Amino acid sequence: MINITSFIHPSAIVEEGAVISASVYIGPFCYVGSEVKIYEGTILKSHVVVNGMTRIGRNNEIYQFASIGEVNQDLKYDNEPTRVEIGDRNLIRENVTIHRGTAQGNNVTKIGSDNLLMINVHIAHDCVIGNSCILANNVTLGGHVTVDDFVVIGGMTAVHQFCVIGAHVMVGGCSGVSQDIPPYIIAQGNHATPFGLNTKGLKRRGFNKESLHKIRNVYKILYRSGKTLNEVKPKIIELAKQNSDIQLFVDFFKRSTRGMIR
Repeated sequence: MINITSFIHPSAIVEEGAVISASVYIGPFCYVGSEVKIYEGTILKSHVVVNGMTRIGRNNEIYQFASIGEVNQDLKYDNEPTRVEIGDRNLIRENVTIHRGTAQGNNVTKIGSDNLLMINVHIAHDCVIGNSCILANNVTLGGHVTVDDFVVIGGMTAVHQFCVIGAHVMVGGCSGVSQDIPPYIIAQGNHATPFGLNTKGLKRRGFNKESLHKIRNVYKILYRSGKTLNEVKPKIIELAKQNSDIQLFVDFFKRSTRGMIR
């Protein structure tokens, strides 16, 4: 079903069964598969491939040679009906690859809204990206990686499969992330290690002095107390009852499976 207000270049191929909503622009030499749904205002510049059970939300801008929803690189994949879901207002630059999920994961690779994926970013199967994230050029996420809201990952960084990167984290360029990164942290290196708090980013997002002070206290408990994670968890859980921003640490602990960077 193709809305009459959409534009499809004569050289583009849109397979029968695809759903193309109002004001969608599909540029020259694009390919859109039969199970794809693209919603209002999204732009495919040119030479973009969108395949499989892929849903792309509203007002996204996708640049040339991006590949979205194609078969993943997991050798266990056996053509199960897995999918890709992308939210609204994302900017997806040249040569970005976003692969469909697997049955062994959650059946879906999911991108939120208001993200910037720069040139050559690779999002592997079953990854979950939150909202308002920036992944710089050549960032590579292994399968099953979770990236929470407001994360910035510097160029040429690789993230090991199953890692969790907490909200408001900044990862420096050319890093290798092999363990989970708690919220609010700056991390860099191979293997990535903590370098303090992302204070400038938090201030830009409106965190007040009281919240910043409490987040700093948690950082000190985690990294300067000399205690193990299991020893400090009860104290952090107690602090989270007094400040909702600290709750992000508690939620992170529940999802962390690869160990935390120290």
